[in-house]
Amino acid sequence: MTAARKTHLDSLAVGLLLGCCLFWGLQQVLIKATIAEIPPLFQASLRLVGATLLLGLWCAWRRVPLLRRDGSLAAGLLAGALFAGEFACIYLGLQFTSASRLTVFLYTSPFWVALLVPLWAKSEKLRGLQWAGLLCAFVAVVFALRESLAAGGAASTLRGDLLGLAAGLLWGLTTVVIRASGLVRIAAEKLLLYQLAVSAAALPGLSLALGESWTWQFSAFAWVSLGLQTVVGAFASYLAWMWMLGRYPATQISTFVFFTPLFALLFGALWLGEAVTASLLAALAAVAAGILLVNRRPGARP
Repeated sequence: MTAARKTHLDSLAVGLLLGCCLFWGLQQVLIKATIAEIPPLFQASLRLVGATLLLGLWCAWRRVPLLRRDGSLAAGLLAGALFAGEFACIYLGLQFTSASRLTVFLYTSPFWVALLVPLWAKSEKLRGLQWAGLLCAFVAVVFALRESLAAGGAASTLRGDLLGLAAGLLWGLTTVVIRASGLVRIAAEKLLLYQLAVSAAALPGLSLALGESWTWQFSAFAWVSLGLQTVVGAFASYLAWMWMLGRYPATQISTFVFFTPLFALLFGALWLGEAVTASLLAALAAVAAGILLVNRRPGARP
């Protein structure tokens, strides 16, 4: 039986979202650092194939019915194709631009969700104050990353920027397909399997087509990076994300991910020794304010 959808985020959803955003902020740094050793699409392929196998074992253990006919195949394959395109753009884009810069473009995703989801789900239409919160959060992200953008502008290329923007669009479209189709009514495990399996089938071929070298002599760091990307990133965090999409408003969930670029900047400071500036702290406060506005209950007092 499908659980009833909720109209607002509760403490469980907030905790899961914060945990996911925390890791996703680290993940961009991991991918960027590992590309020097493992080509981007080969790296993505290993991650997605591993996550697909893990999810298959999970479904077998939980006895999740994956082969039952439920009318979700067409929408599931479409979501999987969009997901594969998003990951290809992220991994390829990180070859040409910095992780922080690409992350800014990637997290334009909530704008596409906020614009398109209300066309199918009238209950999720944003009000004026919520639009102000969305704008506040995005401006805060750009403000926090302005120094990184200025420093990386000479080394980054238009190609990397456009790939990051394309990834954000594809992520937003994936969320819209999930929300607007019958996919919200199927098990979260099956929903995620559509995306992982299609990506695991498509990206290795694309990697070979682009002439990437497949070697298996990895350093300890590369193995740890792949393990984290696979187990925590592509399996556990995405499974939690799919579960939340089926139970909470997509616009509110998608807006919450504005925390991820800020976590990415924090991890960059810890990893690379960059200073945490007053502007970063101000941006964190602005993002929190924007999220509160978007999640404000109708009729609630200021």
